[in-house]
Parts: sequence; C-alpha cells; structure tokens
Amino acid sequence: MKPRITLITLGVDDLDTAVRFYRDGLGLETEGIVGKEFEHGAVAFFNLQVGLKLALWPRKSLAHDSGVPVKQRSAAEFSLAHNVASRSEVDEVMSQARLAGGVIAKPAQETFWGGYAGYFQDPDGHLWEVAWNPHMLPDEDG
Repeated sequence: MKPRITLITLGVDDLDTAVRFYRDGLGLETEGIVGKEFEHGAVAFFNLQVGLKLALWPRKSLAHDSGVPVKQRSAAEFSLAHNVASRSEVDEVMSQARLAGGVIAKPAQETFWGGYAGYFQDPDGHLWEVAWNPHMLPDEDG
C-alpha cells in the first residue's frame, strides 16, 4: 500500500458544537457544514495542510456508512498529534484549546525523549497531543 492519507474523519456527537470548537476556538478554516440535504450527509471539512483535511461527521452517520455500530467512546484508543516549532507554541496551543472549551488531559511538560508536550481533548473526547520535538521540527512551508 502506498500511503496517501488525505482525510482524517472524527466522529462527533454534536456537529455544530464540534465545528464551533475547531473553527471558532482553534481557528481552523472551514466552509461550514455541508451535505445537510442528505440523510447521513452533514459533514464539515477543515484544511490542515496541503493535501490533508480534517472531517467532522456525526458518529451515527459514520456508523451507518461503515456498518460498524456506535459504541461507548474511549479517548485512549486514538490520538492526533500537532507538532509545533517551540515550547512556547505548545503552551499557546494548549491555552487556545482550553479557552475554546477543550479539556486539558495532561498539562504541557518536559518529555522523556527531550521534547515538551501536553494533551487536550475536544468536546467529543478526541485526544490531541501538542508537541515540540527538537528532533522532528515541522516544515514551516507545509
């Protein structure tokens, strides 16, 4: 398989709340909710970087489309990582997430691998790591 990940979809309980968190709270760009005219079609897309988007889709719609039943959520099953260029940027993003209504799961702190990182959860409990890794600095052009 050639890795061509272009879309990360998060199942959410309340699409409007999730859109407000990511758009208004974290400042991600979106055209808003589209597809409302279709049963199981309402979804919001956010540009992350060239060739990669984040989709928010109601959990019930994702379950319907995939054939996998909705079950109890567990934040420890999956996480997304947002790598930044400095320790101070980690603190800025963590603060932004908290002010937007996110829950700080683990405050930013020095890591065993020589970096600085913390975790927050969005309104649906999805786990995000915000990390500064001196060995894997992000490409500022992307």
